[in-house]
Amino acid sequence: MKKDKTKKPHPTIAERAKKRFIELPFREGDPTELMAYLMARMSIARNAAKGLLAHRLVYVNNKIETKHDAPVRGGSTVKISREKDRKEFSSQLLDIVYEDNYILVVNKREGLLSISTVREKERTAHSILSEYVKRSNKLHHIFIVHRLDRETSGLMVFAKDEKTKKTLQDYWHEIVQDRRYMAIVGGTPDPAEGTIRSYLKDNQSYITYSSKENNGGDWSVTHYRTLKSKNGFSLMEMKLETGRKNQIRVHLQDIGHPIIGDIKYGDATSPIGRLALHAFRLHFFHPITGELMKFETPQPIAFKKIFNPRTEKKTEKVVEKDINKESE
Repeated sequence: MKKDKTKKPHPTIAERAKKRFIELPFREGDPTELMAYLMARMSIARNAAKGLLAHRLVYVNNKIETKHDAPVRGGSTVKISREKDRKEFSSQLLDIVYEDNYILVVNKREGLLSISTVREKERTAHSILSEYVKRSNKLHHIFIVHRLDRETSGLMVFAKDEKTKKTLQDYWHEIVQDRRYMAIVGGTPDPAEGTIRSYLKDNQSYITYSSKENNGGDWSVTHYRTLKSKNGFSLMEMKLETGRKNQIRVHLQDIGHPIIGDIKYGDATSPIGRLALHAFRLHFFHPITGELMKFETPQPIAFKKIFNPRTEKKTEKVVEKDINKESE
């Protein structure tokens, strides 16, 4: 009997990437707390489930989840990474919300540079993540895809190899489906929602300025709406059509309502001790698998203090529900 010499096609990079996860779709009657869910669906003991959570191998809706009582419900996507050698990560300056062999999505705190510059060399999001991936393999690297200003908090994506970085940067506008920020400004914008369009260009002092006429700068478009106005402040949501340096900060200055805590662009008032700008939503197609990845972070507790001073001790979970409701 002759052997079939027909060669099986090699799996694509996307197929190999997807095989690095065990998917556990929710079924009717499954437990609704993550620990119990893992034990039931994988037929494993409590200690084994705790180990998966402790080693950051469990993803719920594409976000790393470590809480044993995290909710699981119909529509939830639960995946287990096969990367058993992943090292634990801990930093007070940023959190990893998603990781695979190609990308890292993090929630950066305010005050942390995205990457060092010629003028500023210090601890950055890039250096922290570089140290983390090198603990598994000294040859591993991290590549920056886009930046957030030092005083801006929120979601950023990093690449783990140069090819993935190039794909994300070259096709950024096609890959990113929804990118939004929230900010707090003084007063109440009128109109409550609209679109700001202008050319943005740096002067010799590296200050970005705006012009309605073509000044040789980059054409920039920001859509905004007011979510809440109270106590002399307004909570704003911005959706970017373009992503220029300091775009939101300059555009809100253009309409006469600069972000509070923004010394550089018009409002040094800072009742919360920081620039009130946060990148809370990032939806994009995975550069390798093509899967639509959706990430959102809760409204910073400091923002909540401005509108409800007595509720500053509320948990992040409660705040997240509030902002999601307001954004609908």
